[in-house]
Amino acid sequence: MKRPGHSLFASLAAGLCLLLGAAPAPAQEQAPTVLSGTLAKVRASGTIAIGYRESSVPFSYLNARKEPIGYSIELCRALVTAIEDTVNRSLTIKWVPVTSDSRFDAVIGGQVDLECGSTTSNLERQKRVAFSPTMFVSGTKVLVKKGSPIQSFRDLAGKKVAVTAGTTNEKTLRDLSQKFKLDIDLKVARDHAESFALVKEGQADAFATDDVLLYGLIARDAAKAQYQVVGDFLSYDPYAVMFRKDDPQLNKVVIDTFQVLAEDGEIHRQYKRWFMRKLPSGESLNLPMSAQLETIIQTMAVKAE
Repeated sequence: MKRPGHSLFASLAAGLCLLLGAAPAPAQEQAPTVLSGTLAKVRASGTIAIGYRESSVPFSYLNARKEPIGYSIELCRALVTAIEDTVNRSLTIKWVPVTSDSRFDAVIGGQVDLECGSTTSNLERQKRVAFSPTMFVSGTKVLVKKGSPIQSFRDLAGKKVAVTAGTTNEKTLRDLSQKFKLDIDLKVARDHAESFALVKEGQADAFATDDVLLYGLIARDAAKAQYQVVGDFLSYDPYAVMFRKDDPQLNKVVIDTFQVLAEDGEIHRQYKRWFMRKLPSGESLNLPMSAQLETIIQTMAVKAE
């Protein structure tokens, strides 16, 4: 992968210097005179803390060796490389597990510098934290066992529905239940794996979360014959990397890096790797990129030119 922060212009400049008999500029820029916020923190410590999810397949989850892997993790590794270039120092990644409920406090409190999972960026959350450009577009749907009578959100009336604590999906289901007087019995679990387990064990009739996460859980368990995702989208959820607000230096690195990743095709390559090819479990989501995400990435690439 092309290292973020290096461009075609840098290569041309180096070549011109050689033709003119001058020494090319160093490949790695010197750190700014005064670093602030997260960049100052990681420069001083030599460590950057990345928050990851344990079961947000295929964005951020643990492999058989209990190591964080996934689409979001790879994009965050690219961000770490760009941050290293900016602060002119190699950084050790400290992996910090977070849940849907704990991730915001972890970022705000400084335990995590970049949260790399399946987090929705919306106006309400932007009052508390900052987000990268959009890296995926999803929406709430419902997982049920095959043969279930549930085929739309209206069929959830009086049913037990699993949701994961601290997610936009939990709020979506509460709002729907109230608006349409569905009297849904919400079963709130700690993470997506626990929510899925409630359906497996018969303690919930359905599990409501972002459709791509539902497909990921089914793929990881090789359970396409037992479960299905049904209904229309109940929400719109653009995913992004989360970090602390009011940190202009880090914000610039994040935005610039995403623009370079869009321009050189790295976002597309990582998408194909995690959504179109076989996962380590042997299954594939076989989920082509949506038109919405394609447009978002194209727009990012134009800005990078």
